Amino acid sequence: MPQTIAPSDLTPRQIVEELDRYIVGQNDAKRSVAIALRNRWRRQQVPEEFRDEILPKNITMIGPTGVGKTEIARRMAKLTGAPFVKVEASKFTEVGYVGRDVESIIRDLTEMGVAMVRKQQVEQVQGKAREQAEDRLLESLVPSVNPPPGSAHAAEEASSTREKFRSKLRAGELDERMVEVEVAERGSGPMVEFFPVSGMESMDINLKDMLSNIMPKRKKRRRLAVREALEVLQQEEADQLIDMDEVSRLAVQSVEQNGIVFLDEIDKIVGRNHGVGPDVSREGVQRDLLPIVEGSTVNTKYGPVRTEHILFIAAGAFNVAKPSDMIPELQGRFPIRVELKPLSKEDFVLILTEPRNALIKQYVELMNTEGVNLEFSHQAILELAAIAYEVNSQNENIGARRLHTILEKTVEEISFEAPTLKGQTVKITPQYIRKQLDAILEDQDLSRYIL
Repeated sequence: MPQTIAPSDLTPRQIVEELDRYIVGQNDAKRSVAIALRNRWRRQQVPEEFRDEILPKNITMIGPTGVGKTEIARRMAKLTGAPFVKVEASKFTEVGYVGRDVESIIRDLTEMGVAMVRKQQVEQVQGKAREQAEDRLLESLVPSVNPPPGSAHAAEEASSTREKFRSKLRAGELDERMVEVEVAERGSGPMVEFFPVSGMESMDINLKDMLSNIMPKRKKRRRLAVREALEVLQQEEADQLIDMDEVSRLAVQSVEQNGIVFLDEIDKIVGRNHGVGPDVSREGVQRDLLPIVEGSTVNTKYGPVRTEHILFIAAGAFNVAKPSDMIPELQGRFPIRVELKPLSKEDFVLILTEPRNALIKQYVELMNTEGVNLEFSHQAILELAAIAYEVNSQNENIGARRLHTILEKTVEEISFEAPTLKGQTVKITPQYIRKQLDAILEDQDLSRYIL
């Protein structure tokens, strides 16, 4: 199955199967996001008079850190090529306080959408951009010669010389030759900085945008290798070939219809008391979030963005507060709740081996680059899983993230000595793992800081 699939081709079952390739377990959460994605396609198929009335069913994921909440949301966005942004709810402040206001979430999402559409447009014009970059480069490699009037032979000879150089350029024969080319100077323009306060970010970005448009871009001559010069010139030509107004229009459309916002640490802005103190500030952030989740229009430098059909996924551990502690209006905008389960030893074994991007596979490939064949026995994998589960039980439970630390400490010595082990096979056994980790595991205080 390709990495990005047209929404019309994605059934809920296919979405879950694709997520299974990267994420172990958590079937309830996978089913919920699969239905949410399919409903987007369904909404586009209903009669137009109903289309705007069908709103996304936002989701709250409840579960400890490291069990796959973020990865599920990120993978579903990547699967469909949807604009996606992850933000930590606890980083926002109530309107009237210094800090980022919640509308910046939509501006960030729009920037992501613009970047995605721009990349697609650039890929479409790469062929023409390459030709134009070659023409500019040939001007420097083969200076133009104006033949005398009526001298057809001289003109033909100049054209032939130019095409010979073009053939050499495409064959890579001139890659290391140095050439001087004129390119746009990066960062040209006035050195002006704005320090916006909360609620004035849109004014800030509009001022910057206006200044960048009215100030002429400076050019400078750079001496580069032909291979590097061709890349720089090709990028410049591609930038000139795409229509940024069209990019902005398509990006805003994509954000409005397909955008996904992942609100992490939502439990950190949920206060259980009401009256005075920090809980009131947390409630203020919830009330600020409410309009963009309910549906409003946010001004961005690419135009107004409506948020009615953006999918919001909130996530949190909810160790202290409960989802029911959110203000009632916000609760109503997150009707789907799914609980993600803590990871077991068996889950850790699967995480180490089964996903396409499994950690064991990653380390094997990393050592392959040094010519070292890294082999993990089945018992070694069981040992890694058992240690991760044990450390999570004794210290703070950080889920699958514990595997990263334990595996890194296990192969640390091999990784350091890898250049001297070229051509060798290194076998990872339970005994080897314990040798590397025993000293840390025995010292509870040390393991708390290192593992």
